This record gives sequence, C-alpha cells and structure tokens, in this order.
Amino acid sequence: MSQSIPLSVLDLVPVLEGGTLHEAYAHAAALAAHAEGEGFARYWVAEHHGMPGIGGAATSVVLAHVGGHTSRIRIGSGGIMLPNHAPLQIAEQFGTLDALYPGRIDLALGRAPGSDGRVAMALRHGDPDAFPQQVMELQAYFAGDARAGFPAVPGAGARPEMWVLGSSTYGAQLAAAMGLPYGFASHFAPAMLDEAVDVYRRLFRPSAVLDRPHVMVACNVFAADTAEEARFLASTMQQGFVALRTGQGGGRVKPPVENYYENLPAPHRAMLDQVMACTAIGTQGDVEAMLRRLIARTGADEIIVAGQMFDQEARRRSFSIAAAAMRAL
Repeated sequence: MSQSIPLSVLDLVPVLEGGTLHEAYAHAAALAAHAEGEGFARYWVAEHHGMPGIGGAATSVVLAHVGGHTSRIRIGSGGIMLPNHAPLQIAEQFGTLDALYPGRIDLALGRAPGSDGRVAMALRHGDPDAFPQQVMELQAYFAGDARAGFPAVPGAGARPEMWVLGSSTYGAQLAAAMGLPYGFASHFAPAMLDEAVDVYRRLFRPSAVLDRPHVMVACNVFAADTAEEARFLASTMQQGFVALRTGQGGGRVKPPVENYYENLPAPHRAMLDQVMACTAIGTQGDVEAMLRRLIARTGADEIIVAGQMFDQEARRRSFSIAAAAMRAL
C-alpha cells in the first residue's frame, strides 16, 4: 500500500437478491479479513435503515462481529448518524468496542437520518441542527467529564478515533471548528467535493487530537482483469442508483446485467455519470488513473473505497486490484 496515502474499505453490507442476512454478515467478515490481508487501513460500515439491500443498520453489532474475524485493521462506522441516537448510547456502544478491540476503533459521525422520512420518524430522529452539541456531548462522555453527574460505562476513558462525515460544507465547517478529521461522501454525492474540502482546510482549527487538516475522500471502484467484466460488475450498483432516483428503491442487491448502462435512457445515463463521478470502472490501470486524478484534485490524506457488487468473490478481487493500484502510484 502507498506509504503516504492509506486506502480503506467502506462496506454497506449488501444483502443479495436470493440471499440472507446471515450470508451478508458472513460476507462482511470475509471482506474485512481480506482487506486486512491486503493492507487496507480501515474497514467502515455505514448506518442505513429501512433498506432491504443494506445490512448495516445495527452498526456497532456488525462491527463487533467483524472485529472477531480480524486482528489488525481498524474497524469503525462510516458513519453513525448521531441524531438517530442518544450520545450516551453511542458512547456505551463504542466504549464496548474499544474495550473489545483496543486501539482499532473509529467513530465517524454524520447528521443525516440514513433513511427516508417515515423511517426517520420511527427512529425518533432528532434535530440535525443539534448535531454539533451531540458531538461535544459524546466527546465529554469519552473524556469522563464529571459535569454529566455520572460516567459512561463503558465509554469513559475509551479512545475511538472520531471523524465528522459530510456531503456538503456543513460537516466541513463543523470538522474544521472542532479540529477533527473530515470524510467526504463523494462516492454518491460528489457535487460539493471541492468546495467542502476547501472550506475544511481554510477554517481548520488545531485541536488536542489533530494539529492540521486531515481529509478522507470516498470513491467507488469496480475493477476486474478486463474492462468488460468491470462494466458488467458495476451494473449492480448502477441498478441501485437508478431504482433510488426513480422511486423504485427498496429491493435487495441485484445481479449484474450485460450492457445495462448502454441500454438506459439518456437522462438515466446522465444521472449515473453525475452521481458516480468519483468512480473507476475497469482494469488496474484505470483504477490507478482515477486515484491519481482524485488525489491530485483534492490533496486527499486518505482514500476510502466503496463498490456494491453481487458476486462477493469478484468484489474481494476488485478491492485487491484497488490495493495494487494504490501501491503502484
């Protein structure tokens, strides 16, 4: 792996059409172990709710499972949607993970519900504008701040690495003000990538945990030994984006389709081109070229790679190719 730019994995824990949740969690553990073997720095799970094709809703539970199948790779949330939770509960959950897997836990935080409005109501999703106060409350629990009147047990004294995530300048401003590392969700919302990274770096204030800005940029990789196979594998995620954007989402992860992109109406292709602008589809050389452009464009300190696929062996192979591409830079 490149010594200067760590590469990590973002997993949505895909639940496959015709498959089971049990299989999805087995695949998650296998992917994390594979990523560890390939030298990836982190394995993160995203919190989403009410989506039959995504198995990471109980994020801390999935991480506890994955931790037992790995030994070195950092594991964490990418992210926990904090307004869905009481900060004390997250302090307890990630304090538990920190005790189980000391020195390996990341806690990246976002403010979106990770769902639609109905699910957000069922989750009692709180005020997104209270997100900064929630982050500070969470920090206080980990620090063992006596003003709460009681300790978080587990939690007090735990040292998960905290991040702020975002897809706009809001999270960039918060991460900068708090002196925390920042991750941008350019794997599905790339439009404000450049502006958000610039805002974060310009406004950054050093803190006890970070003395200078630290940016992680997300992208998708669908890599294979031939460009044709890579395009075929990518059609799974393309189908998911089209379903979401046309109001037909909600199903499990679908098998790939030959020539899917080429046979779409022009407006659908344009939508995919926009939403997947930070994506490499092709061979190792194609992945190298995309990573080189993305790093030059953003000055990223880290890269995190996503990529929903149906064939899990092909998915692991794709991440291996991504790792080889980063080593070659």
